[in-house]
Amino acid sequence: MANGLLKVIIEEDFTDEAFVNERANGYTEVKEYVTSLKLEEIAEMTGVPSDQIQKAAVMFGKEESGMIFTARGVEQQTDGSAAVRNFLNILIVTGKIGKVNSGYGAITGQGNGQGAREHGQKADQLPGYRMIENEEHRLHIARLWGIDEADLPRKGVSAYEMIQKINEGEITGMFLMCSNPIVSNPNANFVKKALKKLKFLVAVDMFVSETARLADLILPTSSYLEDEGTMTNLEGRVTLREASFSSPGEVKHDWQIICDIAKALGKGEYFPFQSANEIFEELRVASRGGTADYYGITYDRLRKEGGILWPCPTIDHKGTKRLFETSFAHPDGKAAMVVVNNVPLVPKEQPCTDFPLYLTTGRIMSHYLTGVQTRKSSSLAARNFESYMEIHPETAKKYHIPDNTLVKIESRRGGIVVRSKWSATIRHDTIFVPFHWADSQNVNRLVSQDLDPTCKMPGFKVSAVKVHPILELTSH
Repeated sequence: MANGLLKVIIEEDFTDEAFVNERANGYTEVKEYVTSLKLEEIAEMTGVPSDQIQKAAVMFGKEESGMIFTARGVEQQTDGSAAVRNFLNILIVTGKIGKVNSGYGAITGQGNGQGAREHGQKADQLPGYRMIENEEHRLHIARLWGIDEADLPRKGVSAYEMIQKINEGEITGMFLMCSNPIVSNPNANFVKKALKKLKFLVAVDMFVSETARLADLILPTSSYLEDEGTMTNLEGRVTLREASFSSPGEVKHDWQIICDIAKALGKGEYFPFQSANEIFEELRVASRGGTADYYGITYDRLRKEGGILWPCPTIDHKGTKRLFETSFAHPDGKAAMVVVNNVPLVPKEQPCTDFPLYLTTGRIMSHYLTGVQTRKSSSLAARNFESYMEIHPETAKKYHIPDNTLVKIESRRGGIVVRSKWSATIRHDTIFVPFHWADSQNVNRLVSQDLDPTCKMPGFKVSAVKVHPILELTSH
């Protein structure tokens, strides 16, 4: 789809030549590739008529400004990172980045998904968007923490690859904080089987999740309303959220639990924190000079100003209103355009005689993530108390599936039972199932373990499945 849009934009001369020539590399190669493609073939591949691709490209191309936002539908694919690179190509070629009302945004799946990555949450990161394999970055953080650089670990693996290492016996113990991989990970039956092999599992959570049922020890943690901390939104605006309630009983905050464990392991001197503010003060220094520089941001400033955009390198800095106005984060300061082939490196699972339909998964308004919290809310559960399968009425009739009846969905990995829900707005070759339910309605039991080779994101959005009405199966 992105290649189709690019093809029209370039061939209809909606490119910003001055921007491309002065501020980007790789345009010639991208142009050569997309102009060799046929729009009719792209329409056939995507299911979107060529006249609609043409119309969208022209509409976006002729405007002075424009933004592109992607979320899980684009990103949770085995070629998701490539697709995102191609949407960036569209912004670069039209010059719609680094200026007013323009740019790209990844809409995160959780409230502070942006901030967590800036703080070094991923296994290849350090605070401030520094990278754990970069020797200069490693030295900076090691000096700050007062440790030998050699004591910093090297790059870790993705969440699903960690489960594979458990299954292989390489990982024998796990500390799991506010996560429910039995429901959230692909190939969920395998995940549960692997986690049972752990010699010791500690789960930190508010409730006993499906994964916490397997834990040797469960540590109760506070809710987001009982703890304080900063949150960063899509535009890089840092805000402070104060605690609204005190924690009940002996419940501790996540950071208190980590500090206590560090003390028990003889490393308490490196975790002396007495408040969330103290942790943020360290983050300010750790991120100083990095891409996501928080050094000039303090709790006092956030309370007075309401929100500050990073990078903010000094206390008197007002925050950076717009990134990429003059340069990009490459040594030569230019944006890097790359050719994205229409044939993905990891082939996606295709429907066949045995599994004739596409399955895609996603969210619904009344529930959140794996439902550990929201399925315990009577008012939210009343809106959607069970999972369901959206299917087009014509497709449903083809497979003898009445509306509002129990059906079994099967893939090469397993099966689940949900209720059918006819929808005239879904594609004829596709069914949709939300992922908020567990056990016999856990749709991730059906999803393949294939990962994006670049970012290791599972391909949650595309699986091949078959469907049967339960009553028909019983009668046979």
